[in-house]
Amino acid sequence: MKLQSCRTIYLLTVSLLISALANANDFNDTTQTPNKPADVVHNTPVSLVKDNKLSFSFGEERMVVNDGLQPSMLCTKAGTLIVQSQNSRKPFPQQRIFYPYAMTTMISRDKGKTWNEFDFPPEDNGVDMEGGATQLSDKTILVFETYVTPGKEPNTGTGLMYYSKDDWKTLQGPIEIHFNIPNADFYSSTDDGGRPHAAMRLHRRVLELPNGDLLTTIYGFQKGDTASAPYMPTMKKTRVMLFRSKDKGRNWDYVSTVAVDPKVGTEGFGEPVITRVSKGKHRGRLIALMRTGQPLYKAFSDDEGKTWSKPEPIVFAGRNVYAVDQWKEMFKDTKRRGQLIINNPTEIIGAVVDPDLIQLRSGILVAAFGVRIPARACWQNPTHPWNGNYLAFSLDGGDTWSNIVQMTSGIYTTHYMAVEEMKEDNNIFVVYDFGHWTCKDGRYTYGRPIKISLKKK
Repeated sequence: MKLQSCRTIYLLTVSLLISALANANDFNDTTQTPNKPADVVHNTPVSLVKDNKLSFSFGEERMVVNDGLQPSMLCTKAGTLIVQSQNSRKPFPQQRIFYPYAMTTMISRDKGKTWNEFDFPPEDNGVDMEGGATQLSDKTILVFETYVTPGKEPNTGTGLMYYSKDDWKTLQGPIEIHFNIPNADFYSSTDDGGRPHAAMRLHRRVLELPNGDLLTTIYGFQKGDTASAPYMPTMKKTRVMLFRSKDKGRNWDYVSTVAVDPKVGTEGFGEPVITRVSKGKHRGRLIALMRTGQPLYKAFSDDEGKTWSKPEPIVFAGRNVYAVDQWKEMFKDTKRRGQLIINNPTEIIGAVVDPDLIQLRSGILVAAFGVRIPARACWQNPTHPWNGNYLAFSLDGGDTWSNIVQMTSGIYTTHYMAVEEMKEDNNIFVVYDFGHWTCKDGRYTYGRPIKISLKKK
């Protein structure tokens, strides 16, 4: 016990000293280009797959967060839009692990026409809402810090939760929250830059069930998860786990593993998003989409997450990340770390990243995701037409995706997106970014409203 305690203290100390150097699935550079005023790159959405049941009216692209990358978003019942993105500034020093760069949180109360920054207290990093944000049926907003750190007892984790009862005019917290994680392993893996990373990650969606219980997902490790990522051997492949809270997010119990397979992808299963189908033949079904470092995977549960279908890859509009012949000539002379990527299957294959997924009040499912061609060299040359941000729409509870729209193509982007339904039914707001961590052409989060029309029978 003393040896374990000493090891825990040591590793936590290392983690705290590097603070937010731990993370990100994509960030490997140690410098950033200072932000410059951005000349917005305008995009024309293109329908890749369509039927005669849905039509789309695309509003004007609007700047949301200058200097912002990798957005998260919430739309409240009052129609308030909250968008958060990382900026190029370092975060304030703090003991708890935090993302390597500070966050900017913007709020719009006029359907995204104008945006104002939400200010946290001086020298307070606030909350990294990549961990999830939701508004409950009683209108309380809950916001979850993404990092779950080792708890005081074995097989437990600790997180932070903030809340608002006034439509995010103010934000209260943090409240320390607790997770029961059987066979938890916080210490076996680094991040993708080789840095210590004694944490697991809450990600994306928090669902309120009809009885008031909450569901959310964590990607991280249990003992025995030892498969290494081929591009960073000290980083282990993650699994996705489902958790349930019966007390409005204060305490969370492990329900099940959604997906784990040491042979899948370059990263295992991570960056999950879940939604619940409330209409149609799959009423009550949970659907999870997950990143693997290569193709996107899907799994579903019809018993509130106790058991899950076998995870299967899902390909939208023929954007197959293994279709290397589509781009190998374009990248035949491209090198990473001194080696031609054409000879490296890990580097030349594409990737689908950071899915988002919601059910609209009408029952339509909307998925958002980014396609990287190739997985990392897309930031050396982003011009392949498949490279970009996408939306997909399903009218049958996720069995098929009968409408797919490419929102951006051939531009610099981190490929992270977020989508929310606005106050008006079948009106969504989608945000995505331009640039990357060392981009010299500016960097920002922008987005647009989209009106979806459903043809009457």
